[in-house]
Amino acid sequence: MFGSEIIEVAIGVILVFLLMSIICSTIREGIESWLKTRAAYLEHGLRSLLDDRDGTGLAKMLYEHPLINGLFSGKYDPGNRTAKPNSITSRSSLPSYIPTKTFALAVMDLAARGPNPDVADAPASQLAPLDAMRANILKIQNPAVKRALLAAIDGAQGDLDKAQKNIEAWYDSSMDRISGWYRRSTQWIIFWTGMVVAVVLNVNTIRIADHLYRDDATRAAVVQRASEATELGSGTEYSVAKQELESLTLPIGWTNGWWPSVKRTGVPGAGSPWDVLFAMLGWFITALASTMGAPFWFDVLNKVMVIRSTVKPNEKSPPEGSEDRQPKAPQIVVNTGGASQQGTS
Repeated sequence: MFGSEIIEVAIGVILVFLLMSIICSTIREGIESWLKTRAAYLEHGLRSLLDDRDGTGLAKMLYEHPLINGLFSGKYDPGNRTAKPNSITSRSSLPSYIPTKTFALAVMDLAARGPNPDVADAPASQLAPLDAMRANILKIQNPAVKRALLAAIDGAQGDLDKAQKNIEAWYDSSMDRISGWYRRSTQWIIFWTGMVVAVVLNVNTIRIADHLYRDDATRAAVVQRASEATELGSGTEYSVAKQELESLTLPIGWTNGWWPSVKRTGVPGAGSPWDVLFAMLGWFITALASTMGAPFWFDVLNKVMVIRSTVKPNEKSPPEGSEDRQPKAPQIVVNTGGASQQGTS
């Protein structure tokens, strides 16, 4: 079983990963608020869902619908973008999120009344709502969307609310795929952000772990800070996380140069190429850990702190053995002849 020293080293490293994740996630949110990459992924997903790759057909009608157009300012401009967006694609004028119910109502209104806003002032149709929708859907020159909407209406069996739920489920399934695209894009951004931060601040996981293992005082102080971090939660702000990272008595920064060169030669920055290789590996581990996110490392930190709380007392006072297994003291048996005999029971 691991000793408490190894567990405490793990706690210190996890605390660094937690703070780095908060810093990188905050930087990513700042980039997202500027570029609005999620809006680009949402638009691309809706074009794919509505089988409108150019954004000049149903996708344009949807974005120009009053229910959707009210979510962003300006007019919808499809541009000439047909390829899947990347991590830095910007669509700052479009909404980053469209509620499921809003999408379903907009699609149902387009199916029942068409894209012409003047139709809203026309007399109500004598057909039932679902029948009117079905009649207009048959006029859509888009086989894929036509089939999906007809399946949603036919599956409702005359229930308008159920038809809306079916359209919402159709939209949600597409949003799951879009969220997967965006999540992978975000992880790449956070990884490279973490790599830059790790190099600039010299947050070398291997160097930090080695220092924690060799320095008892630093390890105890970092564990104490980790116990306080579990009470704060994972929603720490960027400035607080950066200040906390810099306040730790760990070998973070470029003051002492490369490691392990300093330990071997005492000359900062001197040493063999292996020093650079270990530093690059340490930075890579730090950046990779940052992609897991602050909530993940917060949960891991809590679990490891619980493990430490059970291991530490056992090391200070090992559990006592069972009384049945303890060797029994010899007993003196006196025989009738007056001579004493020694034996055990």
